[in-house]
Amino acid sequence: MAASVTGAAPTPQASPTPLDRVVPAPASADPGGSPYRITRGTHIRVDGSREARGVGEYLARILRPSTGYRLPVTAQGAGGIRLRLAEGPFGAEGYRLDSGRHDVTITAARPAGLFHGVQTLRQLLPAAVEKDSVQPGPWLVAGGTITDTPRYGWRGAMLDVSRHFFTVDQVKRYIDQLALYKINKLHLHLSDDQGWRIAVDSWPRLATYGGSTEVGGGPGGYYTKADYKEIVRYAASRYLEVVPEIDMPGHTNAALASYADLNCDGVAPPLYTGTEVGFSSLCVGKEITYDFVDDVIRELSALTPGRYLHIGGDEAHSTSHEDYVTFMDRVQPIVAKYGKTVVGWHQLTGATPAKGALAQYWGLDGTGAEEKERVAEAARGGTGVILSPADRVYLDMKYTKETPLGLSWAGYVEVKRSYDWDPGAYLPGVPGGAVRGVEAPMWSETLENSGHIEYMAFPRLPGVAELGWSSAASHDWERYKVRLAAQAERWDALGIGYYRSPQVPWGAGGR
Repeated sequence: MAASVTGAAPTPQASPTPLDRVVPAPASADPGGSPYRITRGTHIRVDGSREARGVGEYLARILRPSTGYRLPVTAQGAGGIRLRLAEGPFGAEGYRLDSGRHDVTITAARPAGLFHGVQTLRQLLPAAVEKDSVQPGPWLVAGGTITDTPRYGWRGAMLDVSRHFFTVDQVKRYIDQLALYKINKLHLHLSDDQGWRIAVDSWPRLATYGGSTEVGGGPGGYYTKADYKEIVRYAASRYLEVVPEIDMPGHTNAALASYADLNCDGVAPPLYTGTEVGFSSLCVGKEITYDFVDDVIRELSALTPGRYLHIGGDEAHSTSHEDYVTFMDRVQPIVAKYGKTVVGWHQLTGATPAKGALAQYWGLDGTGAEEKERVAEAARGGTGVILSPADRVYLDMKYTKETPLGLSWAGYVEVKRSYDWDPGAYLPGVPGGAVRGVEAPMWSETLENSGHIEYMAFPRLPGVAELGWSSAASHDWERYKVRLAAQAERWDALGIGYYRSPQVPWGAGGR
């Protein structure tokens, strides 16, 4: 207000963001030398590959609105912002960022590394770079070198589109937010008791009838095959792999309501709009069940270029243990038949996980030793483990009892609790090499729109991303909370509403 009264110009950022302010924390950050300044004459220079050009165009689309500069993407010349693909000790997703007076160069062995390096570059620029109108700048990048590779190859976020349906554009918005923190897996929970969200040509009523409602009785919705392909394409353009989930044999009321023959008694139940769990089950003894599963997995696999297909397997309380084992023994080979690797919730370890399968652990710190040991035994036998402990990283858990959204069955999960644990040492008896990474699920019983998603994801999501990306040695809450607080100004610029946790020292940039 004072600026408009006096006519004074906004105060530009006097010094660039330090290299070690980034979230997730980079493997190494060595400051030194002069900063680089993006100016009207800056070019984004890429090598001849289509992938590098794509990353360059992505960066240009972010920078042009706020800087007002043309920032042409070109394979010619020297200086400016350079994106290079070159062999080096970067792995599939690592990169090096070198900044000095004349240029900023991001070098990676693979396009995903270039893309992750661009996310780091975004965070080194003033938060106003994220705005969609011209800002005053200056656009400085601190001098020095960042070298960075991820700790884990699986850094995921799950979005439940079944309890409440989210549109393609809403999913894309979340993808963009995940990409900023180097998340590389988008797990889509496509079916549940309350709604079936993907078109299946051979069983059309799954979507048209089973997808016609949601929690609370709203209209629901579903993705056509073209919609789903667009989500997959968009995620791939942000270097996220889509992992689709069809939950079974439980969480299947939407399917059972759509086709009476899938029920043991041949009677279709009504559509369901509540939030209770554990009451539904596919009929394990009927052969049509496996025809159904085969058709669904075949069609979904054909739409999904990624390696994985999630078959759920949790809370099958209406399925006997014997039937559960029978079902998983029949279904896992179907996933393999269509070229995919099985992922299941950790109850899968109560059966026999297929060779190469991944078990996603969603228990609590206080889950019984017997259940944890069953997961550990499977891990020692070669089953990979994804860690999603509900009382740490379920993003739909309330922060406190006053949180207006979310659930609390796993307890209240404040920001420090969601960050302050080590995936590599979380489950006793699980070999370190069996831990494939972390994933933050977002269940949607109480969430109806993007604003709801963002309020529950931020500020916890960046901490889960750091657990997956950064080394265990870098893990320190006292330092992290300061870096996290600095992200608030960027969220404001991006229009992301967030929970202003009292555990985080929000500065003037926070809401």
